[in-house]
Amino acid sequence: MFRSLLVAATVVALSIPTALILIPLAVLTGNVGPLYTVSCAIVRAGFLVAGIRIRVEGLERVPAGRACIFMSNHVSNLDPPALIPRIPGRTAAFSKRSIMKLPALGYAMRLADFIPVDRRGNVESAQQSIAAAKAVLGKGLHITTFVEGTRSKDGRMLPFKKGPFYLAKETGAPCIPVSIYGTETLMAKGNAAIHPGTVRVIFHAPVEPSDFETREELLAAVRTVIASGLPEWMRA
Repeated sequence: MFRSLLVAATVVALSIPTALILIPLAVLTGNVGPLYTVSCAIVRAGFLVAGIRIRVEGLERVPAGRACIFMSNHVSNLDPPALIPRIPGRTAAFSKRSIMKLPALGYAMRLADFIPVDRRGNVESAQQSIAAAKAVLGKGLHITTFVEGTRSKDGRMLPFKKGPFYLAKETGAPCIPVSIYGTETLMAKGNAAIHPGTVRVIFHAPVEPSDFETREELLAAVRTVIASGLPEWMRA
């Protein structure tokens, strides 16, 4: 638990001056790039303090000059900070609406075009999230989504949510399947303790929505690719 407290202290200590300087700068200039870059650097520092190594494969497969939808499995709270700083260019992400209501963090996430979502399954709210995501892609930004919608309790893949695949079919944005593993033992669901170790992040070749007639076929294809990069026991 000491390691978790040390990581939290490091992130807070670095985040306070960053927020005080770069959030007002982003508001004044309309350029969130410096805030995004420094935030990613803070996350990397947190992993360094935690003794966590990130091993990345397949970045060369990500197409240059195209706004993509990165679709990953989800086994730990460490997944977003492990993945997002490794994505080339700037990415927005879907985030719980409750988090985006937090005073400083939520404001920074809104500046970075993060997209609020509700867990309640409200149709109107889902439509609003999809519309916001389409606008983000229209700006040329990537979107990152953890397609199970929640963390797996035991590491095995859960059923995928259909919303991201509806978005992909609507926009034609290439889907980049991502396989993450290792985080399930470094910070398990329901446990705040962080342990040192190695995380694997595998970027797969793009899956083009136009190659599939339905979003269900697209979902199945992306699921197969993500599973191919995971240890066999995780491929439920």
